[in-house]
Amino acid sequence: MDAAFDHSRPGPARAGLDRLRLMWRRGRVRRFRAVGLLCLLASLLVLGVALVPAIFPITSLMVPLLLGSLVLNPRQLPWFVAWIVVLATTTLVLQQEVSTRIVAVAVIEALMVAIVLVTARRRSSLGVAGNTGESMFVDLRDRLLNQGGIPSLPPGWLVESALRSASGTPFAGDFLVATVLDDDTRLEVVVVDVSGKGDAAGTRALLLSGAFGGMLGSLAPQDFLRAANDYLMRQGWEEGFATAVHLSLDLRTGRFAVCSAGHPPAVQRHSGSGRWAVLPSAGPVLGLVDEAEFEVAEGVLGPGDAVILYTDGMVERPRRDIEMGLDRMLGQAETLLRGSFVGSAERLVSSLGSPDDDRAMVVVHRR
Repeated sequence: MDAAFDHSRPGPARAGLDRLRLMWRRGRVRRFRAVGLLCLLASLLVLGVALVPAIFPITSLMVPLLLGSLVLNPRQLPWFVAWIVVLATTTLVLQQEVSTRIVAVAVIEALMVAIVLVTARRRSSLGVAGNTGESMFVDLRDRLLNQGGIPSLPPGWLVESALRSASGTPFAGDFLVATVLDDDTRLEVVVVDVSGKGDAAGTRALLLSGAFGGMLGSLAPQDFLRAANDYLMRQGWEEGFATAVHLSLDLRTGRFAVCSAGHPPAVQRHSGSGRWAVLPSAGPVLGLVDEAEFEVAEGVLGPGDAVILYTDGMVERPRRDIEMGLDRMLGQAETLLRGSFVGSAERLVSSLGSPDDDRAMVVVHRR
């Protein structure tokens, strides 16, 4: 005998729909609560200006205006600004005498209203309030930095990374992406230099870091730069080119392969001789040549050996040849890395390169 169906209990679809309706209503309540509180604050300030002008100056209305520009969305803000204009006009009309000070206050308030409206119009393309847009921007920055983090490696290996932006912010045209694959037996690292520098290149770096992070490890090492080049060719950017160097390292044997796309060459330190060797890998810049091919440099990292990947900001300066910059970097590396590789990337980035260019470095050391 079939069990009777209980019509009093909502099904999963009905329960999910009710939950969405509840969340939507709560969101509307929060949005209208913010508008109501700001309107109440503005009204109380107008009352204070009318009753106690010695304590509440006329410019007090600028406080709720600025708060509204931070917390209200682009659809609510124009109506709130209109309400502020009405209150400010009423306050000015109620003044007993029109002095030069009152005229100056009126001009300042009108200027502030214009600034808020222009800012709101620029933010309307996002459709979010000011603080929400900034939070989204911070979240994107954190994701870029997290993708550039080096995963934990098996014992016997040390990887150091460092990044400096020309603008002094976490956004830069240089970035790196790293991952460990095949049950902690293979390390994949790519260091990229996007055209431009600082904040101007930050948006392209964010997009490319996500795309390259998806490709890295999903493709065979020899196919990564070709896929990255195809991706950039499809974007159709006017300044959409980038240089990159890709390292694939077997953590069991120390065997590695390095591919470069218009990027300064990686260098290897041999612990036995203490000498640095340039790894001769070459290829065209990403995003300029269709169906490009990239030369591969192979080698082995023995105990004490190291490989350094870096961007051109580490070796290039105005009026100085890149070869001279590379020689200076290797000489500094020999001095700073003597005895310990811990913190090596930070020390090298801090002491080398041009402060007017983005700088990035990765140091891989086998202990």
